[in-house]
Amino acid sequence: MATPRRNLGPAFLHLRALARNVLSGARVALFLPVRALDFRASPGHFALLVVFNFVVWVGAAAARAGFQGALDPQAIPVYLATVPLVLATALIVASLYRKREQLLLIAVALSACDPLLELAGLALFWLPLGATAGFLYLAFFVWVWVAALRALAVAAGTERPQLYQGMLAVSAMLAVALFVFPSMEVWREPEREPAPPALSDERLFHRQGELIERSLSGITAGRKGVPELYFVGFAPDGSQDVFVREMRYVTKLFEERFGTRGRSIALVSGETTLDEFPVASVTNLRRALARVGEAMNADEDALFLFVSAHGGEDHQLSAQQRGLSLSLLSPTALARILQDAGIRWKVVVVSACFSGGFIEPLRDENTLIVTASSADRHSFGCEHGEDFTYFGRAYFRDALARTRSFVDAFAIARDIVARQETEERLRPSQPQIWVGPGIAERLKAFAVGG
Repeated sequence: MATPRRNLGPAFLHLRALARNVLSGARVALFLPVRALDFRASPGHFALLVVFNFVVWVGAAAARAGFQGALDPQAIPVYLATVPLVLATALIVASLYRKREQLLLIAVALSACDPLLELAGLALFWLPLGATAGFLYLAFFVWVWVAALRALAVAAGTERPQLYQGMLAVSAMLAVALFVFPSMEVWREPEREPAPPALSDERLFHRQGELIERSLSGITAGRKGVPELYFVGFAPDGSQDVFVREMRYVTKLFEERFGTRGRSIALVSGETTLDEFPVASVTNLRRALARVGEAMNADEDALFLFVSAHGGEDHQLSAQQRGLSLSLLSPTALARILQDAGIRWKVVVVSACFSGGFIEPLRDENTLIVTASSADRHSFGCEHGEDFTYFGRAYFRDALARTRSFVDAFAIARDIVARQETEERLRPSQPQIWVGPGIAERLKAFAVGG
């Protein structure tokens, strides 16, 4: 006996048609086999697809904002304007093919790719792209264009010259949507609190003078016959708080684990640190290292200098502090400052992109140099809201928790960074090290030997 067919209802049928259209659009975008018959095209099917695409668009925008903020109604008309644009393009194509009855089929095929492409764009936004960002975004836009052309061919056919004329129409549609329609994010991020006061604030201006003087005067003189370690931290880029957080941790680590309390100074630029740290200017660095050079016993004591910032291909470190125009620090300038300070034994750790460029100007037999990358590579993790850069976390938090040797810590950190970069498919940063023969022997006196 035959089983009676259930009445599924119009709502279910429309949802099933929507799923079929979205799946067919995904197959178009992924260059999988698909036919015009796989699409469902009626005024209702097209309207439901438009609504679904709008929901995906809003959801992706909210995800990019971390689901903070609210819907911006002013962006909705921009989305709605794309609907007549798609229909007009479909009408032109259908007229070129003399298949006006396929207008809605063409419009559905052109729109059905959007959900997959929107989700791919969201994934691209979240990826740590680094130097490849421009290339990948260009590849993404090429993919969108080719997917639209394939949707045209699937829905309307491949007759020539109609196909070439239709391709021009679809390309014009994408150009209008990309270059003519205003670019607006439908999800508005929450308003940020007003920026903290800059150095133009008189109180902070004078407070900075007090901070540097107090920090310099607080550096105690070395004790004769007792090898002691001095610490100087320098974080000149106040544009991202990761450098501030990293410097706070490292300063505390050296004061507690390596006994530098009373022999340490941290110079930090930042939006919220003007009451806490002296600004990380090259002038303040020169003063700090000169003071450390005076306080140290040159033949016995050693300096640990930690520098963290963005680095450029010219090997200069970024320097930003709102309200000030700061000089950039180059490897040769740092070498000159250290030489002028008369500091003989030193460990220098530079966490920045292209930081391997610091090795050659600083290397001598009394210096240990560690850099987060080679001279021609990026390092990673310089992101707002993070506690560490990739190398800073690996070296100071992870490696120095397992060993007191600055050289052994480098080997541990290098392996940790390499594994993380491999997992995230990043171009290896290739951290570098130089160990002068003299400093390797000298560090053994601090139980942090090479």
